[in-house]
Amino acid sequence: MTREETFATPDELIQAVDKKISAVRTQSLDFSFNELADMHADGELIIDPDFQRMFRWSEGGQARFIESLLLELPIPPIFLIEREDRIYELIDGLQRISSFLHFRGQLEIDGELLDPLVLSDCDIVEELNGKTYSDLPRALEIKLKRSYIRAEILRKESDPRLRYYMFKRLNTGGERLAEQEVRNATIRLLANDFNHFIVDLSKDANFAYSVDAITENAKKRKFDQELVLRFFAFKNVRHLYKHDIADFLTDYLEDVSDPVIDTHFDYESEKRVFEKTFLVIKKIAESLDYGSKIFGTMTVGGQPKAQFSVYHYEGIVLGLQSVVDAVDPENSESISALAEVVRVGKADREFLKATGGGKNERNALRARIEYFSKRFERSLD
Repeated sequence: MTREETFATPDELIQAVDKKISAVRTQSLDFSFNELADMHADGELIIDPDFQRMFRWSEGGQARFIESLLLELPIPPIFLIEREDRIYELIDGLQRISSFLHFRGQLEIDGELLDPLVLSDCDIVEELNGKTYSDLPRALEIKLKRSYIRAEILRKESDPRLRYYMFKRLNTGGERLAEQEVRNATIRLLANDFNHFIVDLSKDANFAYSVDAITENAKKRKFDQELVLRFFAFKNVRHLYKHDIADFLTDYLEDVSDPVIDTHFDYESEKRVFEKTFLVIKKIAESLDYGSKIFGTMTVGGQPKAQFSVYHYEGIVLGLQSVVDAVDPENSESISALAEVVRVGKADREFLKATGGGKNERNALRARIEYFSKRFERSLD
């Protein structure tokens, strides 16, 4: 897999842009919020559950949006894609549509209908605070339902790969989502086999045991799934990593997922390597009595903390790849030898020099992986 810089003449560059423009079919329509609510209720407007779980506006933020509609303040457009069956999928505008549905008492998340929104923190018309939709005078209720929003629609005739890139660009700013949440939601517009693979492996019992020290908030933001992605990306194409970890992981996810790019990924063999790696990791953790602190930072006294370190994760897990094929997880002597390397290494200054703030660059990554790789190999000689 490579992404190389290409060189083109001015005419070739113009033709390349024009070719992509010809692959885009768009339409602009104005919808009332009442229309959008009815379309959603009838299944004609899809808000994917993955997107709904990203609904994070505070209740005050939602209330101020409702206030903006009542005051006829300008609001940005939403973006939809048209499927082959003419159904629309929302790809940008979740916060606005969900706020309206929440106020109307029509918002479901994970199959549960939320209680209707009670307005709060309205700072222009403070008299709205404490009101629900049913409290509005009839005139304001009608006004709200008839409020319009512009919808930019990517028509079904467009190149389906452009739908993916459109969502990716729309979600690079605003209220920041975790990188892995954006990847999960967007990659399905390109192809979802590899992402499903990552999600499934994040539920592997040995892996889950090994990374259980990550915080609940990190789990909600799919950091465990990002750790699976890191494993495969660094194991397979570490030589392409330069300095931006988020872009590197996204590029790898795209390249393995994209049916147009011929990136070989043997799902069966990769799954075996992953499962064996974390079986061995769990055996090492049990041998050391570290439990789920196997990737924790260390105390002065040489004991692991509950504070998960991605640097320890990368060094140990990726360093193990040089010997994992030869390791018998049921051989207690081999596990003990590997465990001793981990015990010593996690507190060794040579390893620790390649961890900590600002150590995401490629030389530090190589140093922490090679530290464990070489010592694991010697331990099994």
